[in-house]
Amino acid sequence: MLAKRIIPCLDVCEGSTVKGIHFENLRKVGDPVDLGARYADEGADELVYLDISASHEGRATFTDLVRRIAARINIPFTVGGGIRSVDDASRLLDAGADKITVNTAAVYNPDLISELAAKYGSQFVVVAIDARRNENGQWQATTHGGRRCSHLELFSWARRAVDLGAGEILFTSMDHDGTGGGYPIEVYARLAELPVPVIASGGAGNAAHIAEVLTRGRADAALAAGIFHFGTLTIPQVKDYLKAQGIPIRTNN
Repeated sequence: MLAKRIIPCLDVCEGSTVKGIHFENLRKVGDPVDLGARYADEGADELVYLDISASHEGRATFTDLVRRIAARINIPFTVGGGIRSVDDASRLLDAGADKITVNTAAVYNPDLISELAAKYGSQFVVVAIDARRNENGQWQATTHGGRRCSHLELFSWARRAVDLGAGEILFTSMDHDGTGGGYPIEVYARLAELPVPVIASGGAGNAAHIAEVLTRGRADAALAAGIFHFGTLTIPQVKDYLKAQGIPIRTNN
């Protein structure tokens, strides 16, 4: 088993880190640069910054924020939100981001994935999929920060994204987001059949949930937000638990 990654996620809205439940009722939890620096010092393997209102409001991700993050932290970080073109991605990578993630724009223009991979390589391209179960029990991908339903089914869209050049898949279960009730394990176990790393997001409430999605769910990395933002657990506590369970983890400090 390859070493697993622990990735705090910082959802950014109007310059502040926020956290909600099912993508709603957002609460401000701190400055994104200060929080990111703290998580890096605690031993996070990577960070993900998502400007969650960018696609909905029709504006680009704040490049200045990316510059400030790059100046403060010394671990890789991924940035997404409002990326509609190769030029948008170039601006963020030039500002210091290590990877970019696309969601809404890729749904409406799948060729964007290929264009990004052709210019920068698949290892720089993360395709994020926010999905919820519909009335038929299928996982339906959404866009615009979960505000709109697409016609795409999770598993088929994930496979197509990889075929187009995605180097990683970041799946967030909107049904589990912010609930602290655990990840949908069976979904990640199925996504693990993809030939690229899968990042699990949505539902972490304790270290056992993270261990479960990394073992039974076979995810390559666990992304979490609320448990870190609200002080439920620290990154060292999560890593100590995983180590005690015999799960290989990265050591940064």
